[in-house]
Amino acid sequence: MKSVIAVHPGNLEILDTPAPKPGPFQALVKTECACLCNRTDSELLHGNFPGMEDKFPFALGHESVGIVTEVGKKVKSFVVGDRVVGGLNFDLQVEGVDSGWGGFGEYTLANDHEAMVADGVANEANGWVEVYEIQTRVDADIPAEEAVLLCTWREVLGAFRDFHLKPGDDVLIYGAGPVGLSFVKLGRLFGLGWIGLVDRHAEKREKALSFGADATFSPEDGSIRALPQTRGRKLDAVIDAVGSPDILQDGIPLLRRGGSHCIYGVLTGGILHIDKSRADFNFNLFVHQWPTRAFEKESQPILCQWIREGRLTSSDFITHRFPLHEIDSAFTAVKERKVIKALIEY
Repeated sequence: MKSVIAVHPGNLEILDTPAPKPGPFQALVKTECACLCNRTDSELLHGNFPGMEDKFPFALGHESVGIVTEVGKKVKSFVVGDRVVGGLNFDLQVEGVDSGWGGFGEYTLANDHEAMVADGVANEANGWVEVYEIQTRVDADIPAEEAVLLCTWREVLGAFRDFHLKPGDDVLIYGAGPVGLSFVKLGRLFGLGWIGLVDRHAEKREKALSFGADATFSPEDGSIRALPQTRGRKLDAVIDAVGSPDILQDGIPLLRRGGSHCIYGVLTGGILHIDKSRADFNFNLFVHQWPTRAFEKESQPILCQWIREGRLTSSDFITHRFPLHEIDSAFTAVKERKVIKALIEY
């Protein structure tokens, strides 16, 4: 099968590797389509992802959807023909080639978390990994191109619980990449109150307005600092979907007493400074850069319902399409800030 391999930092190749072999709790999944994770896949490719800097070569990809073609003897949650989201390939069966999740392969493996729990083997000693919990079946009426966006949407909607957001909350979101825009779109469906967004790109600000944002701002816009006065009230939450420590200093003066600064983006640098004098004496700081898998998984049914109702669609997010053999062009487009989500077609 074809796998997408980061050979050296910035150097991508499509190589032939053996198809993965399903174990007793695994399903073999033939990939239908995949999406680039703009930040994470790019950081991996260029050798900047923590823990993977010296792992080259390795197989890329972690946002994909496909159809089950074979199941192991202890699998209970999948049958042949099921559509599954989140398959990965941790063993490339090629000496010297590691895994950066390997989800761009033509075949991946989905692990039956529930069956492993039932058999008492959902632990590291038996090869269990926490990501198995979100390798899930998707109802057949959810098309592949919608299902693949669940990889992003589940994480974001799950984060609403991590950040203790409630319907009616007024929020300001920094960053209009796929995650920031998902916070806008899902926030409106969830029932948030006033939603503002900050981003340097005018076309992304326009996209946020089309998703239901009440106002958008460039980072240099001085009216951001005046929001408590112009709105007549402070914010319930500021959401950092970028990962910049500077956003903390800009955000905390905007929070009401007991409000929350919520860091979702992966922070740059190892030290986070807080100028407490800029904030109310009582506020929450949530640094949550890795999903709570149970919340992520539990978000899937409501997301699928919104898809069925036509209230949520991947076509609002997928701006570019590339065949698998042109995936390097997809990475180039992401680097040039042209892409919200790039779909990889198989």
